[in-house]
Amino acid sequence: MNRLFLVLFMLLCLPGASADPLTPQVQVIAHPSVQVDALSQAQLRSIYLMRQVVWPDGVAIRVFTLAPRSAANLQFCRDQLQLFPYQLERVWQKLTYSGTGTPPTELQDQQAMLQAIAATPGAIGYIGKQDETQGVKVIPIKP
Repeated sequence: MNRLFLVLFMLLCLPGASADPLTPQVQVIAHPSVQVDALSQAQLRSIYLMRQVVWPDGVAIRVFTLAPRSAANLQFCRDQLQLFPYQLERVWQKLTYSGTGTPPTELQDQQAMLQAIAATPGAIGYIGKQDETQGVKVIPIKP
């Protein structure tokens, strides 16, 4: 029993372990022209599952994602979409092979994500928490 408490104590003392677990470490970003100020988790999931393909103003949604094994992608899927990355990839594969849709555009890093979102009207994506979000709109996600 004492070992359990010792292990828990050590885990709490690790760097980054003191961060608020309710604060998302990934933020959703969109093109500045997107006329949405906040999304629910259900709406975000619907967008990434390719069920919602246009914004409320009629502009087509362009979905961008990071490499499947990147830390930001894993955290985004887990925290924001409440899905495993492989579940998301299966949906995209079904859409592709059935001819009813196309998967999101995959980008290699966060800098490429920022550039693509800033340059593409109707775009949505995500990056790890950082101060530099110039040229894009940060969209808060409500539970």
